[in-house]
Amino acid sequence: MKRFLWLLILILMLACTKNEPNNVVYVKAGDQQFYYQGRTDILKDSTVALISPGSYVLSNFSGDFCEVFLKAEFEPYNYVSLELDGKYLGRIKIESDSIRPYLIKVPKTNQPHTIKVFKESEASNGAVLFGGLKVAKTLPYKLTTEKYIEFIGNSITCGAAADGSVTPCDSGSYFDHQNVYYAYGPRVSRTLNVDFMLSSVSGIGIYRNWNDENIEEPIISQVYENLYLNTNNSKKFNFENRPDIVSICLGTNDLSQGDGVKPRLPFNRAKYVSNYIDFVKSVYSHYPNTQIVLLSSPMLVEEGNEIVMNCLKEIQTYFAEGTQKPILLFEFENSYNAGCSWHPSVEEHQQIADKLIPYFEGILLNDK
Repeated sequence: MKRFLWLLILILMLACTKNEPNNVVYVKAGDQQFYYQGRTDILKDSTVALISPGSYVLSNFSGDFCEVFLKAEFEPYNYVSLELDGKYLGRIKIESDSIRPYLIKVPKTNQPHTIKVFKESEASNGAVLFGGLKVAKTLPYKLTTEKYIEFIGNSITCGAAADGSVTPCDSGSYFDHQNVYYAYGPRVSRTLNVDFMLSSVSGIGIYRNWNDENIEEPIISQVYENLYLNTNNSKKFNFENRPDIVSICLGTNDLSQGDGVKPRLPFNRAKYVSNYIDFVKSVYSHYPNTQIVLLSSPMLVEEGNEIVMNCLKEIQTYFAEGTQKPILLFEFENSYNAGCSWHPSVEEHQQIADKLIPYFEGILLNDK
């Protein structure tokens, strides 16, 4: 009788576990079949850190079973978006206690599949650690494009405060409202079938930040060359991949009034222009043949927009006699403030992308 009860308990336990096929294997993150893009770091425990917003890992695989092993570096959690065979599956919360499996629902088909794990937060929120995949077999991945755009910017480029659909704008944490997948940069890239990287940090500016006069917080030039987009310069970013376009959208925070409590100096046009010129020189030092495009702010209106555009024209003129491609300017005709904290909403990021897509497409076509 006891043997029968133990057998019954075992059957019930097996029935409650996931239906994992016998032919699957665990493929570690260091496997050469994985393709990584963005700012990533191979760690000592063989996991790979997805650092920058929108950094991702991609793999082809066979079979109809897929588990992705992930962990949030910092407590309490982080986020990723998942894409299967080019279809957006949604945004999921990643826990910080341990590397754990996240099951992907895969349709049964004889065709190979492509899984993409896309970091949905900023470097300051900590990395998402990728441990590997459990699948029947990983398959070689071949890039469908050699074109590549780098988007440098602030919270707008990060897709911050864009999405209050799950966590309302007046609740949760700052990064609960972030939606990098539907930010303008990734949208532009998917439409044009080009690869991309976001080098963007919320609150950051050219010579000062949203609520800091570059006293306590670093500006873009002080973090851009560092892998983790912070002041830790022990690991530098590898600038081997040369983008066809570098899009820079910075100035909103330089012109901001901060929180209205902390002392704020008047906007210093000369310092903004000077720092911007130095930063463009730094970008050129890594990508001498790239096409740089300076964007106005999608959040600024009237006087603020006019100030930024006049500064950008001055920067454009400064580089006019150089040996690089002439710097291009793009001005947004409208402001986009329907998201949380007056940021562009997910829907407005589509509108921003719609403005940029034909413009960037023309640049890429002329670059052939």
